[in-house]
Amino acid sequence: MVKKQMKLGAFFFLPGHHVASWRHPQAEVHDTWTISYLTQLAQTAERGKFDNIFFADVFGQGVHESSLSGIKLDPLVIISALAAVTKNIGLTATLTTTYNEPFHVARKFAAIDHLSGGRAAWNVVTSQNENEAQLFGKEQHLQHANRYARAEEFVDVVKKLWHSIEAEALVIDKEKGQFLDITKTKKVEHEGKHFNVTGYLDTPSTPQGHPVIVQAGSSEAGKELAAKTAEVIFTAWQTLEDAQAFYQDVKSRLAKYGRSEEDLKVMPGVFITVAKTEEEARRKQKELNSYISPEVGLGYLSYFIGKDVTQLDPDSSIPDFGVNEEDVTNPNTRANIIKNTIIQNGFTTLRELYEHIAGARGHREIVGTPEQIADQLQEWFENGAADGFNIMPPTFPQGLNDIVDLVIPELQRRGLFRTEYEGTTLRENLGLKHPIAQQVVHTN
Repeated sequence: MVKKQMKLGAFFFLPGHHVASWRHPQAEVHDTWTISYLTQLAQTAERGKFDNIFFADVFGQGVHESSLSGIKLDPLVIISALAAVTKNIGLTATLTTTYNEPFHVARKFAAIDHLSGGRAAWNVVTSQNENEAQLFGKEQHLQHANRYARAEEFVDVVKKLWHSIEAEALVIDKEKGQFLDITKTKKVEHEGKHFNVTGYLDTPSTPQGHPVIVQAGSSEAGKELAAKTAEVIFTAWQTLEDAQAFYQDVKSRLAKYGRSEEDLKVMPGVFITVAKTEEEARRKQKELNSYISPEVGLGYLSYFIGKDVTQLDPDSSIPDFGVNEEDVTNPNTRANIIKNTIIQNGFTTLRELYEHIAGARGHREIVGTPEQIADQLQEWFENGAADGFNIMPPTFPQGLNDIVDLVIPELQRRGLFRTEYEGTTLRENLGLKHPIAQQVVHTN
């Protein structure tokens, strides 16, 4: 019997997941916007046999003199470029359903899936940051419940567009003069609360059937959307018990949508600092934390807890913070995770807290040797808490190199992770089904 193996994503957050990564002496910050550097990182992740590279995206972040300020390139453009310099690794980019239209998203991801040979994935988000509304000329940001209702219909329309012209419709018979089998096309005629879309996507269905659908979210609405539409879900948990409860909750929702547990891969984020000895790993962690200025640390913390603490002494006690009253349908799940982190670790000062979340941002943090890292990943994987993990290197390129050179070989030695890719598409490597082509009837 073949041993079940975990799935691993490489979460690219450049120049590193740690809030002060850009200040690290080895950080190649100026190269973050160059294709040569991005190619190097992508090929390193592919050498490590990662399932996919994942790029998050948020608009409307403030510009600050002493921090990275969320300055980055469009991830969709990045994965388009990386498709040409990689062969097996999946390419995942984030696009919001709140400030896009279904046709745009369907067309762009279909193109990347074709050009990459079936390695594209769309991370579906609904835009948590209220500042995004101003960038798109909106007077007010949609409330949490309305964003998720829009997202559900949005994904439905995108799927219809992706399959409006099935790949099998392309006959291309030069002798007979037949380009399409029109019976394998279906005109989209969608009338809904949020969208009215009529027509075809001008792209045939892709090598994967359609790109893999990814989602990150742990609210009630997020879990329900994931159960209905997602094939991979990224999430954040600190303890085995909480991760197990989330895993079971999401998996138990699949049956009512006609889906099996294998149709959705749960991949919690894990922030890893690894070295050959635990002492060296702790030293790396401490060094990175030493680069956090109080201004940046307090600003970073304010964003995650939803309360402005920037004017407080970093060594003062942690104030109480609660649910955002302006959006009562949003449970502020990440803020609740941070509250639990305070209790579990006994933190008493703001400095202790912002140093703790400076890289992991509410995700699980593991510091230690390759064996110690593997032990903890294996525990979650083999005890119903995860199908795999979204790995968050503290710095690039060194943090990623350390994980590929130290952690991956240990997981492979234990038979927990692949030594070669199983297939040529992301869907094959993740062990996901190829979407069944819809039964179509031609509509003029």
